[in-house]
Amino acid sequence: MKIDRLIAAIAFVAALAVSPALAQTRPAGPVATPQTGAALPESKIALIYSDQFLDPKTGIGKFNTLLNTLNREFQPRQTELQQLQQKIQQLKDEVEKTKSVAEPRALQTKVDQLEQWNKDLQRKGEDAQAAYTKRRGEIFSPLEDDIKKGLEAFAKQRGINVIIDGSQVPVVYAADSIDVTRAFINDFNSKNPVTASITPPK
Repeated sequence: MKIDRLIAAIAFVAALAVSPALAQTRPAGPVATPQTGAALPESKIALIYSDQFLDPKTGIGKFNTLLNTLNREFQPRQTELQQLQQKIQQLKDEVEKTKSVAEPRALQTKVDQLEQWNKDLQRKGEDAQAAYTKRRGEIFSPLEDDIKKGLEAFAKQRGINVIIDGSQVPVVYAADSIDVTRAFINDFNSKNPVTASITPPK
């Protein structure tokens, strides 16, 4: 997994925040106690692993489409930073090779140039990261909302009271039968095909 995919994936799962649980709204009423003899309400718990939403082949289709769009938008900046890094490395190598024989003033000029390029690289890198983070939020927030709504609808349709995200909460043991990750991904993809356009950056 490339670093840009990893960063976006971590941020996406964290923002999704399905943990510790997605619970149905319960009707108001007295809490049943053993003394009253009333039957305790039945509850149905399911488990998902939201990190599987991000799988490029079997995950939520829209995630990878959006991520590819995001990375395409920032490819020119990434290329610019890579080219500047190469220039810095080339000049650094040149300084190292010639520092014992080069004329001091010429050598100092190159050292000053190196310092300026390093400052430029740091500034442009920070600007690019800030812009990437902002744009990532713009692109992924609607999908995060759709997934949360989709999980709630999925749970209600199947009488599930609580969904726990095993990617966020440590699970000591869970039977395979309560893992609804694949069922939800299939359900979500069928209702949210990868066709919607993405709003261009402002």
